[in-house]
Amino acid sequence: MTLLVDLWQTLLSTITDVVPIAVIIFGFQLFVIRKRIPKLSRVLAGFVLVLIGLSLFLAGLERALFPIGRLMAEQLTDPAFIGAVGDAVHWQDYIWVYLFAFAIGASTTVAEPSLIAVAIKAQQVSGGAIGVWGLRLAVALGVAVGISLGSWRIVMGYPIHWFIIAGYVVVIIQTLTSPKLIIPLAYDSGGVTTSTVTVPLVAALGLGLAETIPGRNPLIDGFGLIAFASLFPMMTVMAYAQISEWRAKRGHAKSLQEG
Repeated sequence: MTLLVDLWQTLLSTITDVVPIAVIIFGFQLFVIRKRIPKLSRVLAGFVLVLIGLSLFLAGLERALFPIGRLMAEQLTDPAFIGAVGDAVHWQDYIWVYLFAFAIGASTTVAEPSLIAVAIKAQQVSGGAIGVWGLRLAVALGVAVGISLGSWRIVMGYPIHWFIIAGYVVVIIQTLTSPKLIIPLAYDSGGVTTSTVTVPLVAALGLGLAETIPGRNPLIDGFGLIAFASLFPMMTVMAYAQISEWRAKRGHAKSLQEG
């Protein structure tokens, strides 16, 4: 019974959030473009499915993904599990936290629907020059490394701004030296990682770590992992393009020498 009540409340909240979007879209179509909406029944049926899907997804987040992320953080930082003595925090005591962060970052990113959509479009527009799996794996590696580094930052309690500043310095340098074809895609790849699958688990992991590690503040230290998940894919995607370009030039030079 409680589940049904929660689903109903979530559905009402979702309708409240989605209705303004529908009003804007239909308003522009009818009063600015001044054309009837083609296949109106199909569009309305799609909106209904969106409402149902979003409601179920949000309910699933509250009942599954958020609790799982926080539970894993609590268990991996339990003094009995890591063998810690006292309140002293040593980064090497939390190796399993970094490994879990790496694994969960990579797996959720590979399964991210928005990234799959962007990768497919990138392959179509580039005529196959950009591979779907190559882009997905490059982004997944970036998210995995970023979340692992962000987890280490939470463990150690270091200020986040130095990491972000240093990261964007690297991104700027890569932007100046990377193929122009890949730069906009790399920047978009950093954005699509912060979507439906990745964000809930990453946010729950960060808050769980900050709540269980001695001396950490959930408000100050618990947030920021998503910023790492957005920043590092830019680096790895541009690095993927740079390595591909270098290998192509090397292969071309080798073929000229042999010829």
